[in-house]
Amino acid sequence: MQVGIYLNKKYFNDEKPYVKKLSSAFASPCREIKSYSDLDGLEILFVLGGDGTILTVATECAKRGVKIIGINYGHVGFLAEFEPDKLDDAINLVKSGNYATQKRSMLEIRCGEHTNYALNDLVIQRGTSGKNFINTVSVHAEIDGSTVDNFSADGIIVSTPTGSTAYSLAAGGSVLTPDINAFILTPICAHSLHSRPVVFSDKSILKLKPLDAAAPLGLIVDGKAVGTVENGQTVYVTKAKHAVTFITKDDKNFFNKLLIKLNIWSK
Repeated sequence: MQVGIYLNKKYFNDEKPYVKKLSSAFASPCREIKSYSDLDGLEILFVLGGDGTILTVATECAKRGVKIIGINYGHVGFLAEFEPDKLDDAINLVKSGNYATQKRSMLEIRCGEHTNYALNDLVIQRGTSGKNFINTVSVHAEIDGSTVDNFSADGIIVSTPTGSTAYSLAAGGSVLTPDINAFILTPICAHSLHSRPVVFSDKSILKLKPLDAAAPLGLIVDGKAVGTVENGQTVYVTKAKHAVTFITKDDKNFFNKLLIKLNIWSK
């Protein structure tokens, strides 16, 4: 079994006891991932950090078929299966092979000559400083050739079920369970009472086009700025061919985790 470890270094010192612990737990040395090429040939990747750490490597793992098991050292940790004090449980689960897996769909985002992938979400947002400052933006949304709306808002979020508990939720979007075959389109601070989040099939083609934008709009993929969208330029959003595979416990309960992570209940 070829196992790797990816650390968010801000949570760990240079002694790296977790690397040593994981390496001694498996017959083959546990490979510490320092670049995406280090993922080649891996079967399983332990990710130690927060949700942002998992998002950093999720796409590259999906492309290679590497399964992810997350250990939460961040704040919320929706994507992680274990808390830090349960690292031994995570190791034993992987060693036993008696684990479940869950595939999470991703967005494929094409804008001009560039293609990006998102496990959580795509955000098209107004500029907020300098010469790119815009009060509001107007974005034309079209699904499978039919107009959905001309959204007047601070921006637009397109979310996967995984990302529905992140920015989209904060903007008023619905929670989608991980197994649902759909995406959600959520306006940010819409300037119209009729503009509401729209859930649509992940088999659809979504087109987003800024209208009368006085400056380029920001293009944000999984929390990272990847470029801009010019006035009249079309952003195409579809379901990606590859998915992210997470290792989970057999007793995984999405709604229980949702309640705990959103601090509705304590446990």
